[in-house]
Amino acid sequence: MNRREAIFSLSSIAAAFAVAPKLAAQELRNVPLATQMNTDHLPQPAWQQGYQVLTDETARKNLSAIFDRLIPADRHGPSATEAGCIEFVDSQLAGDYGSGAALYLDGPLKPENEQRLMGSPQFLTPPRERYLTGLSALESWAQKNHQGSLHTLNAEQIDCFLTAMEKGAVDLGRDINSQALFELMLRNAREGYLADPIYGGNKNMAGWKMIGFPGARYDYRPYVDRHNEDLKLIPVSLIPND
Repeated sequence: MNRREAIFSLSSIAAAFAVAPKLAAQELRNVPLATQMNTDHLPQPAWQQGYQVLTDETARKNLSAIFDRLIPADRHGPSATEAGCIEFVDSQLAGDYGSGAALYLDGPLKPENEQRLMGSPQFLTPPRERYLTGLSALESWAQKNHQGSLHTLNAEQIDCFLTAMEKGAVDLGRDINSQALFELMLRNAREGYLADPIYGGNKNMAGWKMIGFPGARYDYRPYVDRHNEDLKLIPVSLIPND
């Protein structure tokens, strides 16, 4: 059943109730005709109360500058920050993802063995702490090497810095793995750009519109046999009435 058929069906049911109220009451067993979902049962956007983790303005500007070089604005869509990726990261860091609720963070840890077995560095610190310490280290590096915050550098300088970070060639201090920090920020920027808007990013579903993803629709059965066809479906979010 498609959406139009569902609307017609609901209209028919409502008309039947209006014509035969006694039958309706008997069939519904005294359930009120005027029922609706309570607002507290509906999905709620994750980012509503302002910044909870990225509260330091300088750190937030530095992260914004990085994100906007990872996903810059162009004719295809907005930049990462314009799409709400900073709000997405903040809301994620404030929750279970940030606290590492799904991660094993207990020792003992032998980094040389873990990295060899897992193929990448392993961390005992959750993402929230990695972000906060990493952003602090980024600001210290910029002040030391450029006598100013990272966000004050031009696009070419930031690109050079990120290229070096990606190679692990930036020294951010003994406790900071610059390559792993780069990969964490890149992954989260991508997630914020393409996640459902209910999580704070992908504002106006810009990321979905860019790639042609129709979003969180209830039913795709009417379209499963329409291969290699532009269905021109408007993206739908989990946010009510979005």
